[in-house]
Amino acid sequence: MSSDVCDTVPVADTDADSSADTDTHGGPGKAVGAERVPPEPTSSSWAAVFSLAVGVFGLLTAEYLPASLLTPMAADLGISEALAGQAVTITAVAAMLSGLLTASLTRGIDRRIVLLGFTVLVIVSNLLVAVATNLAMLMLMRILLGIALGGFWSMAAAVAMRLVPAALVPRAVSIIFSGIAVATIVAVPLGSYLGDLTGWRNTFLAAAVLGVLALVFQVFTLPRMKPHGTARLGTLWEVLRRPGFGVGIVGMLLVHMGHYALFTYIRPALENVVKVDANKLALLLFVFGVANFVGTLVAGWLLQISLRLTLSLTPALMGIAALGLALLPAGQVGYGALVILWGLAFGGVSVAWSNWATRMVPDQAESAGGLVVVGVQSAVAGGAAAGGVMFGLGGTVTVFTVSGVVLVASALLIVLRVKAPRNPAMN
Repeated sequence: MSSDVCDTVPVADTDADSSADTDTHGGPGKAVGAERVPPEPTSSSWAAVFSLAVGVFGLLTAEYLPASLLTPMAADLGISEALAGQAVTITAVAAMLSGLLTASLTRGIDRRIVLLGFTVLVIVSNLLVAVATNLAMLMLMRILLGIALGGFWSMAAAVAMRLVPAALVPRAVSIIFSGIAVATIVAVPLGSYLGDLTGWRNTFLAAAVLGVLALVFQVFTLPRMKPHGTARLGTLWEVLRRPGFGVGIVGMLLVHMGHYALFTYIRPALENVVKVDANKLALLLFVFGVANFVGTLVAGWLLQISLRLTLSLTPALMGIAALGLALLPAGQVGYGALVILWGLAFGGVSVAWSNWATRMVPDQAESAGGLVVVGVQSAVAGGAAAGGVMFGLGGTVTVFTVSGVVLVASALLIVLRVKAPRNPAMN
């Protein structure tokens, strides 16, 4: 059952001048300006970390399912595929708003309760999507999923800080975010298979069952975590004005826009540039997903060595891969190696930037995480839109060339201008 050690010692008022505080594992807090950094745990709650990774897998599986079930969903609901596809768009919009608002709206609530609440929203969303009879009901339930998605992402790295000692936070975040890569590998092909076998509604029911399993795991492993700080809507602006934070967000936007401009057109690139057939295409996409998973775990190790190296190396490698795919006569084996390099590098991007946000603003890690969520979701939309313009002008070669240049430039910006604080445990 979840630990309640944190309630055995009174927690000081977050507005007090004292820097002493207590938390789940009873470590001391640190003052940073008017707020204080949540106390560092004295022991690791790895079971809780893995329960959050399972939750991420459930979240991302639910988010990705419409991509593999779009045609049968549209036919059954009597709507066009274009309208059914807006289930993905509305989820992203809700995630952006949730990422911005979660820290302030839940500032007085135990973080364990908030996380469990997000998992319940995932379950409810999937259950009601499975019985949806019209577009309005489908959209409403996908909004619930977006709330859970954005809220969880805004808190993920901040919660990792409460579960393991500072030296192990990069590893914990990489484990939590590995759920993204696993969902990337599994969700779309498995969703398509189950949809053909049992129907799209039963596939969403299966996703709800996955959510229940994650909820049970979290109930038994997540400790109570009293809220720290006094985050409000104005806190977001205050965080954005912190020295070096705005420049870092610009770097993060460029990296994600460069990637999503590429990723939106990965299929035509592989078909037209690499010249693969349907079977090889599926294999390459699977290999890309596996490389992404490995890259997520490798990033956890690399972050313990150097945050700046991880932040700059990932877009540099992605840019090299993009330019190689566009400009080099590498042959199918060479192109396959470049796709693997791309997947491996991108696996570290989310982990690196989440760690960067918590190190830059440790006293308002959840608000910083919310800004990262908004930045990433904006970059997804902006990257896809920019990629569409470039694709219309010059096809996949233009998309990959321009995006590759943007990624290499973002790596240079990170090296020269972005602050990369050391791991507190190494100071």
